[in-house]
Amino acid sequence: MVPTTRWSSLAAFVVVLTLAACKTQAPYIWADTLPVPAESSEKAYVIQPGDQLSVRVWGQEAMSARARVRPDGRISLPFLDDVEAAGSTPTALGKRIQARLKEFVVNPVVTVSLEDLRLVSVSVVGEVARPGQFQLDPGAGVLNALAAAGGMTPFADKDGIFVIRQRTAGAGPERIRFTYQSLTGAQGRAAAFRLQGGDVVVVE
Repeated sequence: MVPTTRWSSLAAFVVVLTLAACKTQAPYIWADTLPVPAESSEKAYVIQPGDQLSVRVWGQEAMSARARVRPDGRISLPFLDDVEAAGSTPTALGKRIQARLKEFVVNPVVTVSLEDLRLVSVSVVGEVARPGQFQLDPGAGVLNALAAAGGMTPFADKDGIFVIRQRTAGAGPERIRFTYQSLTGAQGRAAAFRLQGGDVVVVE
């Protein structure tokens, strides 16, 4: 008969092995395989909740407005009520507003500009010196988040850096994998990757 303490140690060892296996087998995509944005500019800013926008309709002051993006990702505009703004670039949002305003104006010309950017709130967990939530400048990348968290610990897996990102409702989270070498060596799309509010950086 095996002593209870031995069974406990064996069970704990099995749990550790199972968790280790789950870490490596959980589904993910490499950063370099992410699709290129439709507008082709990787530096194009993506509107986030909390951003202050200026929407100008040429020759139509009554339709122009300043609006802050609400937590639900929308803005309120004259004649159009709610318009989905978060997740779009200013150029894409301007085109969408133009299309909707054709019901009221012939050939409307719309420009959307950013007046005030909201800091990006990102969580960093795992093998970093100071896990927690950090406010980063818009356009910050994974290295910026790691630096804010005090860098990786000596036990960190430099090939096991992930960003967990929530997608559209019902789609489930996306797990994007990076290597430290690709980030520091500016290799591929990893170094150009930009964090979004709500992202979670995990270092295994």
